[in-house]
Amino acid sequence: MNFTLARYVLQFGVSVEIASIRSNHNYFLLSSKNRKFTTTAIPVCQMSGEEVLVVVGGGAAGVYGAIRAKTVAPKLIVIVIEKGKPLSKVKISGGGRCNVTNGHCVDNKILAERYPRGYREFRGSFFNVHGPMDTMSWFSDHGVELKTEDDGRVFPVSNSSSSIIDCLLSEAKQRGVSPSVFLQTGKAVTTTTATAGGKFLLKLEKRTLNLVECIEADYLLIASGSSKQGYSLAAQLGHSIVNPVPSLFTFKIRDSQLTELSGVGPMLVTHWGLSGPVILRLSAWGARDLFTSDYKGVLTVDLIPDLHVEEMKSILSQHKRLFAKQKVLNAYPSEFGIVKRFWKYILDREGICGDTLWASISNNSLISAAHLLKHCTFEVTGKGQFKDEFVTAGGVPLSEVLSFSLSIYLSTYLFCVCNGNVTYIFLAFVKISLNTMESKIRSHLFFAGEVLNVDGVTGGFNFQNAWSGGYIAGTSIGKLANEAHLKEGSI
Repeated sequence: MNFTLARYVLQFGVSVEIASIRSNHNYFLLSSKNRKFTTTAIPVCQMSGEEVLVVVGGGAAGVYGAIRAKTVAPKLIVIVIEKGKPLSKVKISGGGRCNVTNGHCVDNKILAERYPRGYREFRGSFFNVHGPMDTMSWFSDHGVELKTEDDGRVFPVSNSSSSIIDCLLSEAKQRGVSPSVFLQTGKAVTTTTATAGGKFLLKLEKRTLNLVECIEADYLLIASGSSKQGYSLAAQLGHSIVNPVPSLFTFKIRDSQLTELSGVGPMLVTHWGLSGPVILRLSAWGARDLFTSDYKGVLTVDLIPDLHVEEMKSILSQHKRLFAKQKVLNAYPSEFGIVKRFWKYILDREGICGDTLWASISNNSLISAAHLLKHCTFEVTGKGQFKDEFVTAGGVPLSEVLSFSLSIYLSTYLFCVCNGNVTYIFLAFVKISLNTMESKIRSHLFFAGEVLNVDGVTGGFNFQNAWSGGYIAGTSIGKLANEAHLKEGSI
């Protein structure tokens, strides 16, 4: 089987398989015969008619969604539960600078193509509701000055992720999301059940304090990233899970000569293998194939994509005539756009001594070198991790989560038949709109971020998925809470 992206090809000998796998806001202390528990009550207002949203996960999608829900429905009680430190992934993103989004993809269809899982669904209205420009405007409006680099990546001008974290936590606090009682850290939601009244009963544990609590929520937003916690909760509420596998990683290469090229060449060469944007994108698109092959295979790279192999042969032949008395290592075609050390690497692989004169190089050797530059193969022996960041392919299937609104478009195609008759064939195209982020299986259950079977390539696209999904989910929850509040007020 071949996996192809641009001029990079991965070959595996395997087939692809995808595994699918309050009343009155009271909080209850659970007891156990085998374990002693202590707790302190979480003081939440008990005013009648107030509804509760629990957000599982204090990452980008969870906090952004919580802020949006509270903005739309100020009377909604919002509790964010995070087992670690809030916004920890935001902190390490982009080498500590936080790659907020990507500013070069203004066309949503092009933007959708940056998501190996999700590109079909994202071609609809998902980014129309809240896209990269909306994200940039939101942070700018909240005091964070942003800059767009040449490759489209967007960072805070401060070059520090703290600017993003401080902005989000400050806005959450201002909205009433994260005073000490509403941002619960160091706790994990271990189980959840749907009550007969359509609410969610959540069991929380803080093992360091032998603490177990239960919270009843009207709305539940699971935005726990690639944590097993979120997958478990989704499964408990009836959802299936696409087996999570790593995405966005570097390649370990078996080639002792390659290690001498660290930091040079058209790809980023490291001491363990290959990295850089093209490798990371390839790893994302090939995530499942690579997982199935145990991260072993053959990577084929076109090192000179702008030139046809016949053009390269001609350039090499002409170079041989013009520089016949010069050493092949010292005089090499500038048209190839490669550095001297990489040219030496090619010569070594072809068994050509760098001190050989161009006049002594056989035509067969020139042809062989041209083919190697167009089809340079590397043996992939494993995967490396992309810095401190970790992205997964897998999670809750989009087909179980997204509410669809359908728009039918008609196009005509001319089709000729016998006897001079002409028949028009009308083809209908369905546009899918991702407009609520609510579960199709359980009402008032929402998902956002990487807990879904969505992942993007490097460049700010994974965070944009978090911002967009959190915004849409928060808007949907806020509207439902307002409707419920108005309905109760009219009784």
